[in-house]
Amino acid sequence: MAIRITEDCINCGACEPECPNNAIYEEDQPWKFSEGTGLTGSITLPDGSVTDADIENTDGGFSEDIYFIATDKCTECKGFHDEPQCAAVCPVDCCLPDEENVETEEELLAKKEWMHI
Repeated sequence: MAIRITEDCINCGACEPECPNNAIYEEDQPWKFSEGTGLTGSITLPDGSVTDADIENTDGGFSEDIYFIATDKCTECKGFHDEPQCAAVCPVDCCLPDEENVETEEELLAKKEWMHI
């Protein structure tokens, strides 16, 4: 499952540089699949839908008030680290498993491979 940032976030920014997928964004900032990944141009998402990796998105975890994790890019650091790095560095423990976006370890590793071709 993806990690989510709770409302307890103090906007310190400690988590953002730790994400190997560049899935963490400042509040009110759109995100792109192409940022921090090997994805560019027209891409087919794991669910079969097609999008442009370079367009700005304001869904999938977007927040106007606190840092947020783009759920479509979060792999819980699988294939990079033994634990989610955002959770490891968060001073207020607000990076938690997202119960609404449950994925198996195999799915997370496949997502990692897909983003970093």
